[in-house]
Amino acid sequence: MTSSRTLLVAAGCLGIGAAVIALGRPVQERPAASVLAAGPRVSVAARWRTKTDTIRRGEPLSVALERAGLAPEEAAEALSAASALDPRKVRAGTTITTKVDPDSGASEVVLQLAIDRVVRFTRSVGQGWTEKEEKLQWTTDTVVVGGVVTSTLTAAVADGADAFPERQRTELAYALADILEYRVDLSRDLQKNDSVRVMVERQTAPNGLVRPGNIIAARLTVAGKPVETMRFTQGTRVSYFDGEGKSMRAAFLRAPLAFRRISSVFGLRRHPILGTVRRHQGMDYAAASGTPVRALGNGRVIFAGWKGGYGKTIEIRHTNGYITRYGHLRAMNVRSGQSVSISQNIGQVGTTGLSTAPHLHFEVLVNGVHRDPRVALRNVTGEPLAASQRSVFAELKSRLFAQLDQPGSRMAHREPTGRPSGD
Repeated sequence: MTSSRTLLVAAGCLGIGAAVIALGRPVQERPAASVLAAGPRVSVAARWRTKTDTIRRGEPLSVALERAGLAPEEAAEALSAASALDPRKVRAGTTITTKVDPDSGASEVVLQLAIDRVVRFTRSVGQGWTEKEEKLQWTTDTVVVGGVVTSTLTAAVADGADAFPERQRTELAYALADILEYRVDLSRDLQKNDSVRVMVERQTAPNGLVRPGNIIAARLTVAGKPVETMRFTQGTRVSYFDGEGKSMRAAFLRAPLAFRRISSVFGLRRHPILGTVRRHQGMDYAAASGTPVRALGNGRVIFAGWKGGYGKTIEIRHTNGYITRYGHLRAMNVRSGQSVSISQNIGQVGTTGLSTAPHLHFEVLVNGVHRDPRVALRNVTGEPLAASQRSVFAELKSRLFAQLDQPGSRMAHREPTGRPSGD
């Protein structure tokens, strides 16, 4: 009994001591209004969730938005605001970025339609969804790339174009080939250890992606002889000229097929079917059946039909007494009397007539006489510059090729420019 009383007295003393300490501690003053307005404590951590996804093949845009976090009604409301794009035509692989709050729902949807084109949907309280199209700005500088030919022009350019991603290196090589094809037969003239140097614009997007722009100047050295070209502006017209100021776009292409392998050249040979030695009046280009055949230049079709051992044949009359003949065709896309333009698709490679395998038999006649196409077409150069432009051209050429020849040369950045996507 005595011990119990002792415990109760001790507990009472502790309680009184705690009360005294509490009463003696200073209390921080807080305005009554702030206490009433504070309400329950909440976490200050951000609750917005950002998610990035891509549209799958054959998938509607609305389904992709729902997978990215939008409720079905939110996706429908956002797409109802679309005017800069057709939701039915957004391509597979397009990147979608969404911003969603678990309580209040989605507030932003961003579609990356191209490297430099973004469409942004934003939802605000009381105003619903609004759309804004954004064109990203590219910065442009100029770099020099190039290499030594070991197999093809594409490989030579790609080996020396580490300023660009692999895919863009191939595109750059094709762009250069399109400029040079009027002067160089890249399937025959180009040899191992030839070299190439190209000055080209490099365009960089804000996200770091790069792509090639215009080719400014280039030099292809073939068997020790340079083939030069540069971009030159006359008024509003931009075109490419050689080192002597003649247009690179000559009257004729160098070959009637874009991709080809020469299987037989101009001159004497044993006929593969008849077995006799006879003069081969043209050139044979080995190619798969159905390969498109191009008109070598502007002209008028003077024959389109069956021509003995030539099989299905097209003949085109050009200016200056030139006639080009295309034989062994599988199909013909033109008729006699029709006008055609340079590079126009006129037919398809086949194996009609006296032919053992699909190929194109191609001939050039000048004033009624058969000529070796490699020689006859090489001599047809482009139109020269106007006399009033030659001094300006010479000054620009001197400056550009001096920069082209500098190892590792790179020109200063230009001002950022908005450029619409080519995608």
